[in-house]
Amino acid sequence: MQARSMRAMRVERHGKIEAAPLAEVELPVPDAGPGEVLVRVNVCGVCHTDLHVAEGDLPGGKLPVTPGHQVAGLIAAVGPGVEGRRTGERVGVPWLYDTCGECRFCRSGRENLCDRALFTGHSVDGGYAEYLAVPEESAYRLPDGFDDAAVAPLLCGGVIGLRALRLSGAGKGDLLGLYGFGASAHIVIQIALYRGSRAFVFTRGAEHAALARRLGAEWVGRAGDGAPGELDAAIIFAPAGPLVPMALRALKKGGTLALAGIHMSNIPEMEYALLYGERVVRSVANSTRADVVELLDVAPRVPVQTDVEAFPLVEANDVLRRLKAGGIRGAAVLQVAGAP
Repeated sequence: MQARSMRAMRVERHGKIEAAPLAEVELPVPDAGPGEVLVRVNVCGVCHTDLHVAEGDLPGGKLPVTPGHQVAGLIAAVGPGVEGRRTGERVGVPWLYDTCGECRFCRSGRENLCDRALFTGHSVDGGYAEYLAVPEESAYRLPDGFDDAAVAPLLCGGVIGLRALRLSGAGKGDLLGLYGFGASAHIVIQIALYRGSRAFVFTRGAEHAALARRLGAEWVGRAGDGAPGELDAAIIFAPAGPLVPMALRALKKGGTLALAGIHMSNIPEMEYALLYGERVVRSVANSTRADVVELLDVAPRVPVQTDVEAFPLVEANDVLRRLKAGGIRGAAVLQVAGAP
């Protein structure tokens, strides 16, 4: 018999993560409405976006809200009108929850830019809870060969990283710079190397640097260091605007710098010469459904290995504090099902 209430870690009011804005609460289990499935959450990945949700950095969200958008779990119930899905099916739920389906962006396969898009754990309640209801098309069948903790970081870090890699234009033989080396970058480097690129990694943390070397980085240093070669393409994962001019200085003419974060501190004023030479700076906004499908297809073929630390759900505030301080190597997940 399905539970009538569930535990969740919920943001009741925005605040700095040091003040522990997430509270443990009991909530009603949501129903699977028309076209929806109810997902029993096993684990939920922890993302920098969750930190921005908690601290109030992102516009347009609901409050109170349950964060979390890297969900791995099982379908617990199927709503009216849903066909071809069954209870017990293993699924993942990413950031993009729903879109209008009617605007020019949705009709052109760019639903990530839809002005009426809803996002898991921001505009609707997410996976820092034992259950969540989602549109059927937002519950993706997960590949075999990955346990829940290993697959959860793929659903945002992997997906948005893959989109950033594509938009950077990095190809076979190209030298790709990765600025910041956390949950997303440690997945992206594996896909980039699999596709024949080379990788330079810019990071401050000793553990992050060691992980980058282990995963095949050709060179590892700090953003201000002189790298032993110009970059053909670059991706910034860290939410630090001052990295933009640093990365442009290292980028060849005609190269693209992709900004993978949903939030970034101000980019400082810089001389035009850093852009001249047809260098391109472009943001990476959310992700499409096709991005999720592509990532879940390519990950087993690489195969991507995620470096994951697991924590109890009730430690969400502490985990986000560690994430903010750069104290998570690889990715973190919250263990939801069976949590004490």
